[in-house]
Amino acid sequence: MTSPGFARPFWLRLIGFFITGLLLRLAVGLEPVWWAAWLAPALLLGLAFRTPDGEVRWLVALAALVGVSANFPYYQLVMPGPAAVAVVLAQTLLWTFIVITTRRLVVRYQAGWTVFVYPVLWVMLDTLMAALLPDGNWGSLAYSQADQLPLLQLTSLFGVAGLLFLVTLVPAALAMAGTYGRLPGAARAYAITALLLVAALGFGFWRLQRPLTGPTTTFGLVAIDDAIGPQASVAYVANIRRQYEQHVATLAAQGAQVVVLPEKLAVLPPAQARQWQQQFGALAARHRVWLEVGVGTDDSRQRRNLLWLFTPAGKLSAAYQKHYLAPPEREFSAGRAYDVRLIKGQPYGLAICKDMHFAALGRAYGLRQAAVLLVLAWDFTLDAWLASRMTATRGVENGYTVVRTARLGLLTVSDAYGRILAQQTSQPMPGSTLLVSMPVGAPVPTLYTRVGNVLGWLCVAGGVSLLMLDRLARRRPDVLPSRQTATSAA
Repeated sequence: MTSPGFARPFWLRLIGFFITGLLLRLAVGLEPVWWAAWLAPALLLGLAFRTPDGEVRWLVALAALVGVSANFPYYQLVMPGPAAVAVVLAQTLLWTFIVITTRRLVVRYQAGWTVFVYPVLWVMLDTLMAALLPDGNWGSLAYSQADQLPLLQLTSLFGVAGLLFLVTLVPAALAMAGTYGRLPGAARAYAITALLLVAALGFGFWRLQRPLTGPTTTFGLVAIDDAIGPQASVAYVANIRRQYEQHVATLAAQGAQVVVLPEKLAVLPPAQARQWQQQFGALAARHRVWLEVGVGTDDSRQRRNLLWLFTPAGKLSAAYQKHYLAPPEREFSAGRAYDVRLIKGQPYGLAICKDMHFAALGRAYGLRQAAVLLVLAWDFTLDAWLASRMTATRGVENGYTVVRTARLGLLTVSDAYGRILAQQTSQPMPGSTLLVSMPVGAPVPTLYTRVGNVLGWLCVAGGVSLLMLDRLARRRPDVLPSRQTATSAA
């Protein structure tokens, strides 16, 4: 089995793959360049199609390693060094597996239908990662398009799987067209690709014309980057607490009706947690606001990451426990319950940081008819953009507004269409605040909320079928398609 001829010296191929890896870094980084997510895979596939069998695997692996290693400093920040290396190697193997498997089927069959191999494999593995891994499909290539609002609307129909399918289908079609030109059934495959892209853009532009409706609600967001550690002095703690109280008072005076503080202001023993609960309840009552506060509790048997929601009367309305735990907090226990509370006549859902990286949790609130998600978070600075946009995507999938306050990250308010209505970078003492007034009405119904990740699981079934076909073809190399491939130059 060979690929189309590529009569250029090896060193040119090596340079080509290395440059493609550099471009891939722009696509998979923590703040990806949207167009690179379309261009880099097209170049990588095109090079793979044209590279001899004996070289292609390790050259693809080289390009993948150059690309995914862009996030190595971040992995070192959130996990031990060996684990960071393991993650980079695993991502390198993932890219290599998908590209090589795609190449094998495309080069062998050279038919129009093979344009769908690459997107089906990507969506299959993305869906399985979301369902099986503790970090889900964090950093999915689909999120590279989070600021491209017309395309992002596709997630309201088919979730991240739909957007990822399109983002990988177009590069596959470009690579095949640039390498093979006309193939049996290729014209139809390319026409379907173009039609899907135009339909997605048309739907997106149409959906974005829908206005926000409902009574105006004013949100206040507060974040102070300084952490209250276990050895913090009484004076240090009091200074940070006092600053938060001043911000709440100022925002309330400016009209804020709902004030959101960030995740895990401190990890407290039971007695101190009860004291803080009383004090924040009194703060909410004093300024007549709904107040959301993040704290950790530790009773020596169990550590919990909690979200407290206080009513304007100062009553504790909810104590939501974080479901999905970040690598530095694996010793905390995970929650299972969902909390929805009526605020100004609309249902508000509650979530903490990493919870919103999982589409299943976001959809659970969609099924509960949440109109707004109040999300408190603690990011790692480097991932500020990605964390905020993954969270905003949950709002598009399920038709609700997202109000997110993050330490070491971004304070953001996004609507049901993924529009970032306001954004502010968190800061150390005295911190950052954001005040946003916007209409809040009923959630916008979406197909994704109703049917879930149907496309993703269809691609899992399709991907398994493709892998079985690939395995069968490798076991019977004597059985070739009628159209023979050209001989590759070494």
